[in-house]
Amino acid sequence: MTRMVERPEWKALRHHYEQIRHVHLRDLFREDPRRGERLVVDDAGVYFDYSKHRVTDETVALLLRLCDVSGLRRGIEAMFAGEHLNVTEDRPVLHVALRTPQGTKIVVDGVDVVEEVHTCLARMEAFSERIRGREWQGATGLAIRNVVNIGIGGSDLGPEMAHAALAWYGDRGITCRFVSNVDGMDFYEKTRDLDPTETLFIVCSKSFGTLETLTNARTARTWVLDAVGGGEDAVAKHFVAVSANPDRVAEFGIDTANMFPMWDWVGGRYSYDSAIGLSLMVFVGADAFREMLAGFHAVDEHFRTAPFERNIPVLMGLIGIWYNDFFGAETHAVLPYSQYLWKLTAYLQQLDMESNGKHVTRDGQPVGLQTGPIVWGQAGTNGQHAYYQLIHQGTKLIPSDFIGFADALEAVGDHQDLLMSNFFAQPEALAFGKTADEVRADGVPAGQVSARTFEGNRPTSSLLFPRLTPDTLGRLVALYEHKVFTQGWIWGIDSFDQWGVELGKTLANDIIPELEADTDPGLGHDSSTNALIRRYRALRGR
Repeated sequence: MTRMVERPEWKALRHHYEQIRHVHLRDLFREDPRRGERLVVDDAGVYFDYSKHRVTDETVALLLRLCDVSGLRRGIEAMFAGEHLNVTEDRPVLHVALRTPQGTKIVVDGVDVVEEVHTCLARMEAFSERIRGREWQGATGLAIRNVVNIGIGGSDLGPEMAHAALAWYGDRGITCRFVSNVDGMDFYEKTRDLDPTETLFIVCSKSFGTLETLTNARTARTWVLDAVGGGEDAVAKHFVAVSANPDRVAEFGIDTANMFPMWDWVGGRYSYDSAIGLSLMVFVGADAFREMLAGFHAVDEHFRTAPFERNIPVLMGLIGIWYNDFFGAETHAVLPYSQYLWKLTAYLQQLDMESNGKHVTRDGQPVGLQTGPIVWGQAGTNGQHAYYQLIHQGTKLIPSDFIGFADALEAVGDHQDLLMSNFFAQPEALAFGKTADEVRADGVPAGQVSARTFEGNRPTSSLLFPRLTPDTLGRLVALYEHKVFTQGWIWGIDSFDQWGVELGKTLANDIIPELEADTDPGLGHDSSTNALIRRYRALRGR
């Protein structure tokens, strides 16, 4: 496979970049007054404005050529058909099947995976209705009112993000918590005010052997049994599982009739719309969960069928490549103007950085260019009083996505218009800045002029939605999923494995007995690690 960096289309972009690298957005808008109306896509329930990017029509045309030379259309079709695009693990990449309507067929190795998905959804719905109807009782006969999801990575970030995002739609009589960190204080703080007799744990682990998840699950089992007594019968009333390993689930004491499936063709960071989202369905109900799936599917279809020049995830991906690989921007800010989306950026960090943080191509060659960006950000307007200073006047180029909603879910005074005035103002200020002459005209003292001048030319996308609903959340997440696919495919990397998380975990397993040993374990690490372990043991009195 010819690496993308070696292709003439890539070299043409490099030449074009040298020609326009210093062009200012002020000039682009001056030369084309209708630019802000032209460089938009209004489709799939999304209004996407990319006019405040440092691109011309020629830039976009050259970027679109990357889609052709990389075979992006073929890649998209292969994903939707269930081909084994996860090459290092020899697996399909079929998170899109999780939201495919019933009756559609996607057959993988002789199995209709869509039928399996809808069978699972029906079981999830029946389970969630029992909890929501206060029919599920714990070991002492009290109804379950608290649901605690135990997982890590994709088994935690997705459902927790969506729980926060859709809090307005949830059953506030049900307390949902999320435990992920192996730090015991996470479990302590999430359960300290809960009644064990009214608490159900959903343990999410494909292998049912993940160290952090199983450690927390065992702690939870002890916590429950100390309160209610009993043995496996009590465990079965307070624990359910999402896993692909029924033997280990049964060994833990969970009734496998209350085990929901995970599939190898869904990566963890793409899985919260599967049974990994069981806690979310309990909280918001099956109707809202299915509405979210419909939003996902709407964008899936847009990604699959829309021409690339009007395809929002493709344009998002291409624009990201433009800054990442030509301008050398190393980070990407995601700035949702909704407090409900305060967990979104943390979720997108895993989605993007675990997917595209790769250094070799799908056939094992060094990729030869910069791949996935560092993703960061938080909900507006909080960030404006924290790190926007760096975005506006710092020395780093930080492309940013602004996400906003026309309607508030609850009218609270004039807050929504004030919030959205910032949503519109910040990209405008970032794009056009304020010249020294404009600062002087405001009567600013001469000694402050340079400090109060804004260079501008800081690129942004704006994503505007009518309202934050379950449907909207599905659309929003699917946009970023397919943006990640687009970039990974063009870079020629495998976006669906995650071997980078393995080495540290393996070493940690080797170190555990060294930390716990009663006598000097005879360390064989480097001098720094040996000294740190000895210091830790001394502090622990060992």
